[in-house]
Amino acid sequence: MAAGGGGSCDPLVPAGVPCAFSPDRQAYFALASTDGHLRVWETANNRLHQEYVPSAHLSGTCTCLAWAPARLQAKESHQRKKRKSEAVGTSDQIDLLALGTAVGSILLYSTVKGELHSKLISGGHDNRINCIQWHQDSGCLYSCSDDKYIVEWNVQTCKVKCKWKGDNSSVTSLCISPDGKMLLSAGRTIKLWVLETKEVYRHFTGHATPVSSLMFTTIRPPNESQPFDGITGLYFLSGAVHDRLLNVWQVRSENKEKNAVMSFTVTDEPVFIDLTLSENKEEPVKLAVVCRDGQVHLFEHILNGHCKKPLTSNCTIQITTPGKGKKSTPKPISILAAGFCPDKMSLLLVYGNWFQPTIERVTLNSKEAHMCLVRDISNCWAPKVEMAITKVRTPVMNSEAKVLVPGIPGHHAAIRPPPPPAEEVESKRKLGGNEVSIEERLGAMDIDTKEGKDDHLQTNSFPVLLTQGLESNDFEMLNKVLQTRNLNLIKKTVLRIPLHAVIPLLQELTKRLQGHPNSAVLMVQWLKCVLTVHASYLSTLPDLVHQLGTLYQLMESRVKTFQKLSHLHGKLILLITQVTASEKTKGMTSPGQKAKLVYEEESSEEESDDEIADKDSDDNWDEDEEQKESERDEDIDDENEEEDEDAEEKEENGEDRDGASEKELNGDSDLDPENESEEE
Repeated sequence: MAAGGGGSCDPLVPAGVPCAFSPDRQAYFALASTDGHLRVWETANNRLHQEYVPSAHLSGTCTCLAWAPARLQAKESHQRKKRKSEAVGTSDQIDLLALGTAVGSILLYSTVKGELHSKLISGGHDNRINCIQWHQDSGCLYSCSDDKYIVEWNVQTCKVKCKWKGDNSSVTSLCISPDGKMLLSAGRTIKLWVLETKEVYRHFTGHATPVSSLMFTTIRPPNESQPFDGITGLYFLSGAVHDRLLNVWQVRSENKEKNAVMSFTVTDEPVFIDLTLSENKEEPVKLAVVCRDGQVHLFEHILNGHCKKPLTSNCTIQITTPGKGKKSTPKPISILAAGFCPDKMSLLLVYGNWFQPTIERVTLNSKEAHMCLVRDISNCWAPKVEMAITKVRTPVMNSEAKVLVPGIPGHHAAIRPPPPPAEEVESKRKLGGNEVSIEERLGAMDIDTKEGKDDHLQTNSFPVLLTQGLESNDFEMLNKVLQTRNLNLIKKTVLRIPLHAVIPLLQELTKRLQGHPNSAVLMVQWLKCVLTVHASYLSTLPDLVHQLGTLYQLMESRVKTFQKLSHLHGKLILLITQVTASEKTKGMTSPGQKAKLVYEEESSEEESDDEIADKDSDDNWDEDEEQKESERDEDIDDENEEEDEDAEEKEENGEDRDGASEKELNGDSDLDPENESEEE
């Protein structure tokens, strides 16, 4: 009933968080969140039983966990009864809980004492722990890791009993056979080991991705007429990362059959699997699979031989919010885990948020193929601002009212204009005989009588504006303060705001962080200053965890996607550089080169004759070639005679050198006859 998983960004790590129900009537549910905290919840009343924070919870987060088996706990509790120092009733308590970490150590936490029992580290693993399994009889602990090894631990001495190489790559999952003599291990392929000799008994094909879960589904073989050796004929189940098929394998007496006998299909990658063991051939196996999309698929099937087509679920369970109002639509609520109750007719569902999950018992109805439960979990984990009880009543004021609060730092009185000259006042008194009108007096006091946007308090103090904007929820006033980019001004403003405005400011920043990315960049600067300046005040608040739950989840989701975006960004840069480099090579022109010798054919008729000659036979080709050679010889003789005549005329006129130089410059000089014949 254990779940694989760890909150990591690695695509080959199982989805979900490590969690498991206690083996003793499922009284407790342990969940190791991504912040490194271990929380144990009571399933009966949905109350937090214990919370444990390891000393290295940030560097060595929990990657897997496993409860000690009920038989082992019964033996230990029976020994405790004999001790007078132990309290009465400890036999009903759940004891040890093993936690595997990302740095290769294993922590044993005692839920009875509420503290760390021991730590297994020496001689074990030097990489991430992927799975932990308790032996139901001997009390030993088996662990596998990314370092390719399987380790058998002695829990009492905290030392390694045996260590052997389990695979050529990471070993991701383990499972002990019902009789305790065999051990299943899996990376991508599945191996069955004999625990006594540590030798491989059988090989199975496995999955294309790392196996995330292994568990036996039957205790007895379907054919009970043959003698049973404890392993032959048993079925076991396997699930893998990014694989929507759960395969069922059977241990055969011969080693020829290595493929799965049947498979179950689900809608997404399985993150938690629970099943009821089949004790005889007529009893079906009940399977509950929680997928990454938040749904639960229930299967019920009698395992008996091969089945070619994948089996679909008999029932699917979903949970949604009610969707208050006409415009709001219901939103799905993710289910974290599901476990069968001892009566096998009801199911324990854990849903909501890992920070504060809701645990509910649901009765199964075999007739319904789809169950949609409507639950309102807004009151369970939504952040609330606790208002202090006071006898002072806040008056109800109009939105257009103007409030001047004296004594606030940064508040300045209005600047009065210079009084009118005494001559004008005297002249008015002499002419009309009356005093200065009230309108003129009010104007001298510079009280603004205009309406509209100028109704807000005019002040240059950012702390005052920020405090008033948070109290009145004035969007424009908050924008004026929060959209500043001056880091020095942000720090001074955060230093001068009153303490009662810190939590409302954090909640306002949380809302704005979920908006446009440009505004989120500015809000991060404010958030950093608030958390660093007012860290001591925030640490004194008892309900800080509930108030800042949304902010923590937001930061966690953003950080998870950052690594994937970085990988994508790097790939895009690589592609862009390759494209630009290829374009540059295409755009480069070859250096200009002049031909030393150019041959041009005299007419197109000869080209057509040559093309026709290609199609003739070899004999015709030889005859045509002889004719062409004779014609070319005659042409060359004629040209030589013409050139001789031209040379004689040029010598007589004295134009040999000048004419030759001009022809060479113009490129009109003919080729040498000897060179031309050689080229032909």
